[in-house]
Amino acid sequence: MTILDKIIAFKKKEIAKIKADVPLKKLVESPKFKRTPISLKKSLLEVGSTGIIAEFKRQSPSKGIINDKATIAEVINGYLDANVAAQSILTDTSFFGGTMADLMEARIINQTKPILRKDFVVDGFQIVEAKAIGADVILLIASCLTSEELKNYGNLATDLGLEVLYEVHTQEDLDKISDLNNKIIGINNRNLKTFEVDLDHSIKLANQIPDTCIKVSESGISDPRIITGLKEYGFQGFLIGENFMKTDNPGEACQDFINQVK
Repeated sequence: MTILDKIIAFKKKEIAKIKADVPLKKLVESPKFKRTPISLKKSLLEVGSTGIIAEFKRQSPSKGIINDKATIAEVINGYLDANVAAQSILTDTSFFGGTMADLMEARIINQTKPILRKDFVVDGFQIVEAKAIGADVILLIASCLTSEELKNYGNLATDLGLEVLYEVHTQEDLDKISDLNNKIIGINNRNLKTFEVDLDHSIKLANQIPDTCIKVSESGISDPRIITGLKEYGFQGFLIGENFMKTDNPGEACQDFINQVK
């Protein structure tokens, strides 16, 4: 059983418990449910966009504790000062040490940039939940879902006004997405089964993705020069978390990184 298998099995049990306790009606009636989400597509495509989706991440299954000292307020404000294109907030508690409260606090501070709810979506309930806590974008990981689930969850998100970052790691993952046209496709350089990172993944798969898509490279980006190289392959978004979070001041590290991107 891989780490990913464990996470998904645990997540399904976790969501079943939450669904039993929290009525869908309560989510739909929450104040944030009525807000108009901020577009990740627009943010990544606007002139002068840094393309950086900066992540708040306390820990991971592969690295353990990354940063348990920095507060959400410090990091979110630091990322805003660095003029990131978007922010990503981990809401998985058991494996990544995140909470929905983190995203809700980030939303209060950040009123101008899109926020991605980074979690393992295994149920439509989580998509409604994402809207209720103030997210603008959800993550759908192709290797965890069937083609039908990807389609149904994607349609539900769109109906709620949310955008979707479809995450793929292999050609097989990409083939599961029925219509790639105009989608935001994230290529994860980290193998979710072994957690090893290989940046060549982004480059190999990039050629299989239509130009109508927005291409996002995720994981293992530690050098500003990598961004320059990936841009040549049509990438417009770059999800970076650990590289910033492992420092004492993630916001400052993000600013320094962006200043070096040519």
